Amino acid sequence: MADRAAEAGPELDDLEALRTMIRIREFEEMCRRLFARGRLPGFVHLYIGQEAVAAGACLALRADDQITSNHRGHGHVIAKGGDPARMFAELLGKADGYCGGKGGSMHIVDFPSGMLGTNGIVGGGIPIATGAAFANQHLGNSRVALSFFGDGATNQGVFFESLNLAALWRLPVIFLAENNQYTEWTRTEDLTVGEITQRAAPFGVPARQVDGNDVTAVHEAVRKAAGRARSGDGPSLIECVTYRWHGHNEGEEAFAGRYRPEAEIEEWKARDPIAALESRLLDDGVVDAARLEAIHTSERDLIEAAHEWALAAPAAPVEDALTDVFSPAGP
Repeated sequence: MADRAAEAGPELDDLEALRTMIRIREFEEMCRRLFARGRLPGFVHLYIGQEAVAAGACLALRADDQITSNHRGHGHVIAKGGDPARMFAELLGKADGYCGGKGGSMHIVDFPSGMLGTNGIVGGGIPIATGAAFANQHLGNSRVALSFFGDGATNQGVFFESLNLAALWRLPVIFLAENNQYTEWTRTEDLTVGEITQRAAPFGVPARQVDGNDVTAVHEAVRKAAGRARSGDGPSLIECVTYRWHGHNEGEEAFAGRYRPEAEIEEWKARDPIAALESRLLDDGVVDAARLEAIHTSERDLIEAAHEWALAAPAAPVEDALTDVFSPAGP
């Protein structure tokens, strides 16, 4: 058997992590502008501020590992290797989108990259990842499944059901809670008793809390959990404490008002995960200011090109509205 370090997954490449986080930020900023101009239909939930979680976690996984996501899933798709052009196409209702333009912002699937789906149902991706882990165990392929979900999902019954089954069968699955301090428009502490990590204790599942704005800390925690899973030791729960800079969804001011103190928002913005990594890389002499600017420019250009490609793509044809929506009848 390979040593535990090899089983765990790749070590963190700081520059790759930085590029991934900047790519997510640029994508989400473009989505914010498109929504403001009335170009994006439906709800849009931005991931700005949480980029270190997606980047750190996905870069700790193998290419053939699988993830599930939630309604705030753009960052997870990108970090797992998704194509921003096809994502924009999906959000814009284009035929070349990941789901033919039918799923929109909250429903993106990319099986080749291991993205088993974002999900508009709170906690909806948790049992899917658990099921994928069961399949991986049965097939003996050493893949790990990881489920991203918000703090609110830890109050759903399916969270506990999945923990129970994963622990019982020692499934190779990682449960990753992104605690961004708010469950929709209510403070998490006003809805959730105790610590999220304590919820794994009755099932004998190891759990740890990490700084979700520190990409290195997230990567190390997921890498360790992945190694444990591949070795047959079962599931792990990781809570990443972070913060979303924007609202639960864009345009929420019209009905939710201002429910977060401005000082709180600014305090978390001062802990920008991208700026924190850039500062460390500058201090360590890994990059200089010119190199950082070149990385930002490259990622900004990539996202702009992806957006332009999606704009030019054909719209999803009306006659295909029900195609791939219902399973075929009969045997």
